[in-house]
Amino acid sequence: MRSNVLVKTLVSVTTAVGIAAGGLATAGTASAAPAPSEKTSVSAEVAPFAVVNLGLNTTQARNVQCFLKKYWNYTGALDGQLGTNSWKAMQRRLASNKGYTGAIDGVVGPGTISALQRLLRAYDYTGAIDGIAGPGTQAAFKRYGNNLASFC
Repeated sequence: MRSNVLVKTLVSVTTAVGIAAGGLATAGTASAAPAPSEKTSVSAEVAPFAVVNLGLNTTQARNVQCFLKKYWNYTGALDGQLGTNSWKAMQRRLASNKGYTGAIDGVVGPGTISALQRLLRAYDYTGAIDGIAGPGTQAAFKRYGNNLASFC
C-alpha cells in the first residue's frame, strides 16, 4: 500500500513538472524541435561581485566607503556593501603604509587581511598579524567603521 502511494506521488509530481514546462501538455505531432542555432562565443571578462563586509553592518561599511571615496579613489556606490571596488580602494590604502604588497585586485585574501590587521592596531586590535579575519579583527574593523562616520 505504501509503495502505491509513493508511485502515485511520483507520477503526479512528474506530470505536474511536465505540464508546467509545457512538455506533456503541448507535445504532439504538430510540435517540432527548435532549429539548431549557431553557437557564438563571447570573450568578455566577467568579474564576480563578492561582498565581504567582515562583520560590518551597512552603516559601518558605508562609512568605510565614504573614507575610501574621499582619499583612495573609490568610485562605486556608497551602499554599505564592500565589494571588489571597495576592496581595491582599501588595498591602495593598505599599500601606502601598512605593508600590503599584493595585487590591487579587490580579493580579500590573507595579504589584505594582514595589512588590515596592521591598520587596525590603531583601533585596539591586539591579535596576531595572521591574515585571518577572526573575531578580534572583525571587532576592531567595526570600531574603524564607526570612527569613519564623519566622512559621510
